[in-house]
Amino acid sequence: MKLGLIAGNGRFPFLLLDAARAQGFSVVVAAIRQETDPEINHRAAGDEKITVHWLSLGELSRLIEVFHQEDVKMAVMAGQVKHKQIFSSIRPDWRLAKLLMNLRTRNTDMLLGAVAKVLGDEGIELISSTTFLEPLLASEGVMTSREPDEDERRNIEYGLGVARGVAGFDIGQTVVVAAQACVAVEAMEGTDAAIERAGALMRTLEQETGDEESGEPASTLERKLTIVKVAKPKQDMRFDVPVIGIQTIETMIRAGATCLSVEAGRTLLFDRDNLMTRANAAGIAIVGVGRGY
Repeated sequence: MKLGLIAGNGRFPFLLLDAARAQGFSVVVAAIRQETDPEINHRAAGDEKITVHWLSLGELSRLIEVFHQEDVKMAVMAGQVKHKQIFSSIRPDWRLAKLLMNLRTRNTDMLLGAVAKVLGDEGIELISSTTFLEPLLASEGVMTSREPDEDERRNIEYGLGVARGVAGFDIGQTVVVAAQACVAVEAMEGTDAAIERAGALMRTLEQETGDEESGEPASTLERKLTIVKVAKPKQDMRFDVPVIGIQTIETMIRAGATCLSVEAGRTLLFDRDNLMTRANAAGIAIVGVGRGY
């Protein structure tokens, strides 16, 4: 059995590669020069059932050609391609240029959905990126030793409404909340950058509104932040699935964030054991919420 792996950045492609190999698949990796970690070459060097082809972002015709040559009829996307790369660094070939010209809107869902259709028309089925990684999906309920306190639960409730509204417009999937006020909304910069921006803003507020005599912050917003990350209302699990990794927890610690809410069953938690250990050590609460929350 052969699987095509369209590999973006981060650890996601490696996790999926290992899971697919464990299930007996030979894997043909389409590595994106601007995104994929070169370590993928070392992984392939030790396994004759892994083949790596390097492509530039925008070479859709070349991707189809590679998969046809390798007799790939089923493929999966794993790993992010930075949104700003898609809309600034991309140099489309004729096939992708034609696709872009026919898009009603140039958001990532529309673009990747169109790419999936082109692949399907060429006999290459794009499957869910969680197919081999279902054990990594967030469970419903509190996943850490500490539960969210009442303020954090109110932040989650408020943040879910905002995040789902923003995600519905395909702007971003994460909001940062303090005292039931939205401090930051994720856009093209990504989740971690949005959290960092919120932390910097809170530090600025403290400096500008602090009590000069006591030295204590006088901001009406509490210092601690709650992160709320959701899937899109009509999330296509074939691509752009919400992901949380240890780097997000480290970013939260630096920003002063104390609580993380994710959607159960629709968010991947990478390196889960280490992630939870680090969160517990930092006193961070992580909760998975169901669709009916």
